[in-house]
Amino acid sequence: MGEVVGAGLLAHVPTIMLPEQIRKELNDGQEISLVPGLRRLRAEVFDQLDYDTVVVLDSHWATTVEFVVTAQERRAGLFTSEELPRGMTRIPYDFRGDPALAQLMGDAGETAGTWMTPIDDPYLPIFYATVNLWDFLGRGLPDKRWISVSVCQTGDTEDFLRAGRAIKRAIEASDRKVLIIASGALSHTFWPLRELRKHEASDPKHIFTAGARAADEERIGWFQEGDHARVLATMPEFLTFKPEARFAHYLMMIGALGEEEVNAPGRLYSDYENSIGTGQVHLWFDRPASGWTKGAVAA
Repeated sequence: MGEVVGAGLLAHVPTIMLPEQIRKELNDGQEISLVPGLRRLRAEVFDQLDYDTVVVLDSHWATTVEFVVTAQERRAGLFTSEELPRGMTRIPYDFRGDPALAQLMGDAGETAGTWMTPIDDPYLPIFYATVNLWDFLGRGLPDKRWISVSVCQTGDTEDFLRAGRAIKRAIEASDRKVLIIASGALSHTFWPLRELRKHEASDPKHIFTAGARAADEERIGWFQEGDHARVLATMPEFLTFKPEARFAHYLMMIGALGEEEVNAPGRLYSDYENSIGTGQVHLWFDRPASGWTKGAVAA
């Protein structure tokens, strides 16, 4: 039986792909914490854990009538962002996929009360919420498989949890050891164009509103305590601060781990930072020895 051996809520912001000199110019001469945080996460987790496949819950990939999972044997090419080509241009990527696990996710969708379709088209677009994190965490590890799952833009909290349940069933039906990455932000409102260049530094004083900052920091505290039940119970409140993709990336991740029964505490791999108004952080959840959920039997 397959299992999730680790999971993370990770920031993928374009800034992490800029040269260090430019990052420092945008950040009052200092390095942003997100970059050394990813390097430390690579050294302490991705280079150390025994795993087969990374599943990226990609908050930039918006589908409409279903969740979609990549099912190619391999994905390779050059990525230039349509959103910010100045910062993300011709980034090479090359990694194995996991068609078997993708198919199991497709099979599990109906059982979970949702729709999840594996697609193996070689021309299927790829997004920087996947590429940027692979560049830090997967490059140079050719035996590791990476697949991405879309966010269905017509979904709500329950739909995202159902997608997570389908992912959970698929992993358990496989023989895979899996890492899950919820790739996306916390609160997610950008400063308007004529103002945003005054708010590029990472200091959270630049978060779009004080309320959004307080909501983000409150949830970071709950994540560190492993209080995922409280995060779920207060989703209607958090949605008023417009988390990225309606927080689908986190909701799908926690659905795949066990929802409100999950009590895994999060380890910070960065400071809480601003990115032109939005809240960004790296948090990693280690699989507890007793399993992801309260009262689970150790694997």
